Amino acid sequence: MRPEVDWLDLCRRIVARQADLFAATTTIAERSVYEGRGEGGDMTLELDRRCEDIVFEELERIVDRDGHSFLAISEERGQVQLGGPDAELSVIIDPIDGSMNVRRTLPSHSLSLAVARGGSMADVEFGFVHDFGAREEFAAFRGKGATLDGHPIAHHRDDPGPGLEVVGLESADPRWILPAIEVLQGQAYRVRSIGSIAITLSYVATGRLDAMLSARGCRSVDAAAAQLIVREAGGEIEFVGYPLDGAMLDLDARYPVVAALDPEHLATVRAAQDAGPDPAA
Repeated sequence: MRPEVDWLDLCRRIVARQADLFAATTTIAERSVYEGRGEGGDMTLELDRRCEDIVFEELERIVDRDGHSFLAISEERGQVQLGGPDAELSVIIDPIDGSMNVRRTLPSHSLSLAVARGGSMADVEFGFVHDFGAREEFAAFRGKGATLDGHPIAHHRDDPGPGLEVVGLESADPRWILPAIEVLQGQAYRVRSIGSIAITLSYVATGRLDAMLSARGCRSVDAAAAQLIVREAGGEIEFVGYPLDGAMLDLDARYPVVAALDPEHLATVRAAQDAGPDPAA
């Protein structure tokens, strides 16, 4: 009988190795070497590829040692079968969520890793996000709650207040965000753009942000882990236009994401997102 995978231990080993890599490449010039276009559609940095190599090396170690098999879905390599063809679990990986931040040496970027027993967001059983800037670990197991640095996430939701104090806004190309900003006028006191969907969703889970929206469609690798963290922390999340079990985990899928700690706030950011570009764009 194969031993159970210790997903937290695996993710922490990946984080330690990636942190060493970031510490060894500290300038914008070192971090701005490109290697072409990845399977997720974006230009691939050498640093993206090296971070992804670390993830796959750690997964392959488990496959070789314990006989597990996984379907890996990763931003740069796409879908990769690891081990035998009978994989019951999918591992959804964004080696660097916030590639522009890491390239420009801005501190807010993350590792995002999710594990699913099925093909949709509803099937995710484990989610892990590590914020390399704040050096914080967000994690969740389905049905067991969410944690920040190993401690249960707790926040007060009894009184959401008359409006939104702080809203996170991602995919912040000026062409896409203007309609959302217009809707949020009079509804939100401040807007923050962090540059990593995974971190922004995790900040909603902890109550640091009241809500968030992506101004255009995001990929499964951006949100798969953090959406479980939001749900397990008691928050509300929606992949606009899709039920949770219809938001698929493959790299071809694109869907805007909105999240909040309160249903009324979710409706407000959903209206702001609806004012933006076509989700398929």
